[in-house]
Amino acid sequence: MNWILCRAVALLIGFLGEQQIGWPRKWYHPIMAVGSLISGAERMLRAWFPKSKAGERAAGIVMASALPLLTLGVSGGMLYLLYRWSWIAGLLVESAMCWSIFASGSLRDAAQEVETGLSHSVEAGRQAVSRIVGRDTRQLSQAGVIRAAVETVAENLSDGVLAPLVFTALGGAAGGYFYKTVNTMDSMVGYRNDRYRYFGTGAARLDDVCNAIPARLSAILMVLLAGFCGLDRRRAWRTFCRDRYCHASPNSAQTESVMAGALGLQLGGDAWYFGQLHKKQTIGDALRPAEPEDIARSVRLMLATSDAAVCLAVMLLVWIGG
Repeated sequence: MNWILCRAVALLIGFLGEQQIGWPRKWYHPIMAVGSLISGAERMLRAWFPKSKAGERAAGIVMASALPLLTLGVSGGMLYLLYRWSWIAGLLVESAMCWSIFASGSLRDAAQEVETGLSHSVEAGRQAVSRIVGRDTRQLSQAGVIRAAVETVAENLSDGVLAPLVFTALGGAAGGYFYKTVNTMDSMVGYRNDRYRYFGTGAARLDDVCNAIPARLSAILMVLLAGFCGLDRRRAWRTFCRDRYCHASPNSAQTESVMAGALGLQLGGDAWYFGQLHKKQTIGDALRPAEPEDIARSVRLMLATSDAAVCLAVMLLVWIGG
């Protein structure tokens, strides 16, 4: 069987499996192994390199360079051998790997838990949103919880769906695991705090590069689909053009600006991380107060964009492979 067609089938099975069924809670998730690999590499490299700014930065660059290539080589080599042995075995394993790469279903479920929590109390909403954001949530108001959830849905549309999709379409499940390693490194060490200010530089920069195109593709698709989701497409486009760089990250505000404009909300702004106040620019205009239903609206746009992107990727792979 044509390997490009196998990739298309595995990608579609993995995406639909994760979105409709989810990863079984009792199963070990492969990305946990990636996280353990990163933690082990960090300990080893910190012991090997000098404890100075230059030494920490060099150690972080070594890790950011080596680990994605390691996961690419191991997963790619395994799939190559499996396909050589049996295309059915290769397809089954690659489908399972793709299942662990995407996150539209888990993102939907996590956002819905926040909305459900808010229906009981603000404190329940804070607890639910604390599981999907990095900021301190203890002092968030109801509107703050809603905006935090909406921002997470918008940002993770690119990080958790479109970017993995692009790399999986280009390099199969091995390409997807390359990206997931980069993204997991950034989520673990890409902080501007005392511990990771220098060590995490390499991971953060590599993540910025890998997400540059997917973030912008995500934003354009969101604008195109906003009207079909009952949201304001024109305002989404205007806000994207104006505010897409109103963030310390060159990529995060791409999708957040579209979401803010589509919903008529103001996102971003100052936030507390690890007990420290971080000054952040606002994104969008506060045309109305945030309401719990905005979480469901953001999820609807996220799912529509995810589904459309996967359909386009699969059709492109089938066309190339055919």
